Amino acid sequence: MVTNREGLLVVLSGPSGAGKDTVLRRLLEVNPNVTLSISATTRPPREGEEHGKDYYFLSKAEFVQLISKNGMLEHAQYCDNYYGTPRGPVEEGIQRGHDVILEIEVQGGEQIRKKNPEAVSIFILPPSMKVLSHRLHKRGTESEEIVEKRLATARKEIEQADKYDYVVINDDLEDCVRDICDILSAEKKRTTRSGKLIEEVLKNE
Repeated sequence: MVTNREGLLVVLSGPSGAGKDTVLRRLLEVNPNVTLSISATTRPPREGEEHGKDYYFLSKAEFVQLISKNGMLEHAQYCDNYYGTPRGPVEEGIQRGHDVILEIEVQGGEQIRKKNPEAVSIFILPPSMKVLSHRLHKRGTESEEIVEKRLATARKEIEQADKYDYVVINDDLEDCVRDICDILSAEKKRTTRSGKLIEEVLKNE
C-alpha cells in the first residue's frame, strides 16, 4: 500500500486578533505531520530573532533575484520592505510528506491560490467583531487609533473569507484546532490526491 503520499500546501489567513499564532502553536503540538513555512523579509532582524528560524533575512538584491528566478511562491512589499514565501523549502517539505502551512495575509493568499490551485486554503474567523475588538483592546500594546485601523482592516479581510476553501471559527481553541486537523485529513482522501494509492491497490491482486 502507498504510504508516502505528498503533503499538502496549506494557506492559513485571518485578521489580526483572530488568534492565528495560538492556533498554529497548538496545531504543531498535536499534529506532528504539520510544519510551518518560514517567510523571507528584507527588514532587519529584531532583538532575539534568528535567521532560518523566525525569518530568512535577505538583502533587497537577494530577494529581487529570487523573484526573478520564480523562487517565491508569493511576495508583497510593505513600508519599503519585501516579505514573501521562498518556494524551495516549501516544496521540499511537501515532497517529504509534510503538510506545510503558510500563515499569510489575504493578498498573499490570493497569489498562492491562483498559482497553486491544489492548495488548501483556510480562513480563521473570530466569533464576532465585538470579540475581535475586545481581543485587540485587551493586548494593551497599541493606541486606540491603531486598534481602530486594525479593526477596519480586519473587516475588509473578513469580507474576503468566502474566497477560501474553508472557514473555521476560533471561539474555542481545541475545537478550532480539531476542525483544522479534520480538514487536512479529509483533503488527503480526495480522489484527486489518491491516484497513486488507487494504482497500487489495483496492482496487488
